[in-house]
Amino acid sequence: MDDDSPYARWEQRTEIPLFLASLVFLAAYAARVLAESMPSFWKDVCWFTMLALWMLFAADYVVRWRLSGQRFPHFARTHFLHTVVVVLPLLRPLRIVPLYDAIQHRQGEPRLSLHARVISYASLSTLLLGFAGALAVYQQERGAPDTTMHSFGDAVWWAAATISTVGYGDITPVTRGGRTVAIGMMAGGLALLGAVTGSFSSWLLQIFSRESDKKPPES
Repeated sequence: MDDDSPYARWEQRTEIPLFLASLVFLAAYAARVLAESMPSFWKDVCWFTMLALWMLFAADYVVRWRLSGQRFPHFARTHFLHTVVVVLPLLRPLRIVPLYDAIQHRQGEPRLSLHARVISYASLSTLLLGFAGALAVYQQERGAPDTTMHSFGDAVWWAAATISTVGYGDITPVTRGGRTVAIGMMAGGLALLGAVTGSFSSWLLQIFSRESDKKPPES
């Protein structure tokens, strides 16, 4: 997209507010999952907050689609992450790259190198995905028969083992919902691990190549 296009201007204006809204959504969801003794009034407040924010995300998606000038099937394919975060708003904080671009555009500062951006994005995404996944699986597994996940700490341990592709197997989801979350965590962990490994390897190759070029030729 051209930086002067209506789509680009909309993204630059809305990316930061929507990212903050996604953090509020995540906080409201976490409160509903973790605060078991919370009064029903505040649980309802969290629920309506999540609903209102989801409607905001859906409206933003529709505006982006209309501004793109594309047919919906093509827009959904070419903007896959936008589509995913509308269906699963808990994952919206993962849109860190557009957020970074919006901040840099406003400040006019030089961007980080590609390798630094990939590693930073993967690291932050891992933390956010792990936290969101731990919340989601704990909500599904809590109180289930034969569950091995008895606390949120167990869910965090399971999320760390799953997203890092270690998979100790001491804690495993037993419900359909929990296993569905596990599939998403496995796929996300493999993608993030591959991105970090590939970027780090490329960075090392560039360093070694520069050092090799600086060496004087052997006589």
